[in-house]
Amino acid sequence: MSTFVPRWIAGVTGFVLLLAWFVPAITGWQDTALRWFNILAAVAFVLGGLNIVITNVAGVRAREPGWGYKAVTLVAFVVTLACGLGKLGVRPSTTFPDAAYSGAYLQDGSPLWWQFEYVLTPLISTMFSLLAFFVASAAFRAFRAKGVDSVVLLGTALVVMAGQSVLGGWLTGWLPEDGPLSVLRLEKLREAVLTVPMAGGMRAITIGVALGVVATSLKVLLGIDRSAYGGR
Repeated sequence: MSTFVPRWIAGVTGFVLLLAWFVPAITGWQDTALRWFNILAAVAFVLGGLNIVITNVAGVRAREPGWGYKAVTLVAFVVTLACGLGKLGVRPSTTFPDAAYSGAYLQDGSPLWWQFEYVLTPLISTMFSLLAFFVASAAFRAFRAKGVDSVVLLGTALVVMAGQSVLGGWLTGWLPEDGPLSVLRLEKLREAVLTVPMAGGMRAITIGVALGVVATSLKVLLGIDRSAYGGR
């Protein structure tokens, strides 16, 4: 009984959003539901921020393992929040020059822009650079030619990677750019692989994912799957 009301709210709202794409008469209901969603999302952001603060403060006070990282997280969170909400260093826009907070919050030269440009972007690049080594090691283990499928996978991966790098141009650069032999150039083989078999495979995966999303969404909206509401 405790999940009865949430299940009905989620089901009715979900079907309204779905049917509004096919029934123009209830488009206004869709707009109302989306406004409710935006309000709830804003509340969720606030609760999420409070949860971050409470969890990390408790970890720092208890000196849990890795509490230094929690302290850095707290400082970064507070500084970023203050720079964003206070629009520190943001100049008024030309449209409303008399309004101090009329400028864009991510204006060039502002402290928040500086954090995105010189802190967040390098950290993201570093993370993906480290992930590249793990991907390479995993690919080395997965691409062992133990059968026909492995040989095809290994050959395709080598063609795509070599065609993307300078090595591909160096190995097949002597082949003519036009004519029958031009299809043997690694950059053109890579383009053919990405355009034909990979595109077909991605379409099949996308269709399968879409069908899975539809099935899961219907189970939630009809109340068959109650895990989203805390049930079994």
